[in-house]
Amino acid sequence: MPLELPAAQILIDNAQRFAELPAYVCEGRMLTHRELYDRADRLTAALEARGLRRQDRVAAYGRNSIEYGEILAMGQLSGIVVATVNFRLAAAEAIQIIADAAPRVLFVDADLFRLVADDLATLPTIELVVALDPSAGPTPAGCLPLAELLASAGDRSRTLEARGDDVANLIYTSGTTGRPKGCMLGQHGLRWMAFTTRNEMRTDSSDRALLVMPLFHIGAMAIGLAVHARGGTVVLHRQFDTAAALNTIAADAITVLHLAPTMLQALLAEAESQDRRDALAGVRVVVYSAAPITSTTLAAAMTAMPQAGFTNMYGQTEVITSGLPFDLHDRAGRDERAARRLASVGFPFPDTEVRIVDAEDRDVPLGEPGEILVRNAAVFLGYWNDSAATVATLRDGWCRTGDIGRMDDEGLLHLVDRKKDVVISGGENIYSLEVEDAVTRHHDVVECAVIGLPDQQWGEAVTAVVVVRDEATLTLEQLRTHLESHLAHYKQPKRLIVVSELPKLATGKLDKKLLRATYAR
Repeated sequence: MPLELPAAQILIDNAQRFAELPAYVCEGRMLTHRELYDRADRLTAALEARGLRRQDRVAAYGRNSIEYGEILAMGQLSGIVVATVNFRLAAAEAIQIIADAAPRVLFVDADLFRLVADDLATLPTIELVVALDPSAGPTPAGCLPLAELLASAGDRSRTLEARGDDVANLIYTSGTTGRPKGCMLGQHGLRWMAFTTRNEMRTDSSDRALLVMPLFHIGAMAIGLAVHARGGTVVLHRQFDTAAALNTIAADAITVLHLAPTMLQALLAEAESQDRRDALAGVRVVVYSAAPITSTTLAAAMTAMPQAGFTNMYGQTEVITSGLPFDLHDRAGRDERAARRLASVGFPFPDTEVRIVDAEDRDVPLGEPGEILVRNAAVFLGYWNDSAATVATLRDGWCRTGDIGRMDDEGLLHLVDRKKDVVISGGENIYSLEVEDAVTRHHDVVECAVIGLPDQQWGEAVTAVVVVRDEATLTLEQLRTHLESHLAHYKQPKRLIVVSELPKLATGKLDKKLLRATYAR
């Protein structure tokens, strides 16, 4: 029977095997794997001296930084639960999440602290507020600098040690289908996810991954852990900026990119406009995930980086599920089979079971769409403070993803849509991803989001919300003419809305909940 080791084992092993190699690089600073372990160890001792115990909670509310990485490492080492907070939320939304997590300590960037300082006083569980970013100027009143907290450990040795069955993190869902829920991720599940993801990327200690997506989200956290799983280096950006990303890729010898499709598209456009395609020459792994990708964007990326291996990894905060490996990314795309493979989200990961079921939980015939159910070692442990949602999502070890998918005769999983994003028009189920893919093949369309809007005749009207190229115009009639050879009539948009940009979450996902709320009026 396999050992259910905690994520801490990665940190401990790296401090021995890859001690002098960089673990994190950010804004000109560097922390080795040995230093990361030492600081996590000291931070644990300092918190323990203040009375914190295994499975007590702390919250991390900040942008990507080395310090943020240290908080995550402390949680992995100690068994203290780290709840992550989306820094892009409005103050009231952030407070709601912090209150729900009920942490004893809040680690926070100085500017974010100022946003929520008055409300924090109303949260009785918080005993200490620690400022994360040392370069942000004077520490605000009411915050302890992280350096002082570390120094307070003195010569004290920690006694806290994480266990495999501990909760490691509370990661709050984006709330695209309702209020955010705190997913409890287990220590052993994190470690299993790290090595499974690392195997898909085929990384080692020589690799350097650029992370521009936020560490509060499972996507960036998983890639960071996977790179660290074999002593690699994580280069952090505090936010995504195409010019800055392109410069770092070239200057810091980045070999691994993890980008949402919209970010990948923007990076390719930046390299093209600046005539800097050579900046991408050293990239050998591209992970595109967090949202479905269109065939147009994928083809452009594969052309721009012919030397890189591409992989699509599918999952959600609650569970990771599948990956499309390098060797199935047929660059020539000469036949229908290759195109079909590229449209999938790959094979289920090793030691992962996947079922496709109907509304009554019956397995559907091969090739038919249904809800995706997943079971593996990385399945989350439940929703914090929400037993009803836990029971609805976790049954007999199976995680109900809320995604619609189908399995083909090669064993490849195809993501069809989110349950909430399926448009039901005239009694027909219309999958938004299929329509988006067809719409973005129009030469004037840069981005597209397809939603269903209330309609008296059809129930819901298929609506395309698009961004068009500069100086281009697009009418519904022109779009439908383009779609004649791509989509059945009932799937074609009945409405077209042209916008300057599409709203996105911090993870790069399109915010379709906001789009529906905005245009339903």
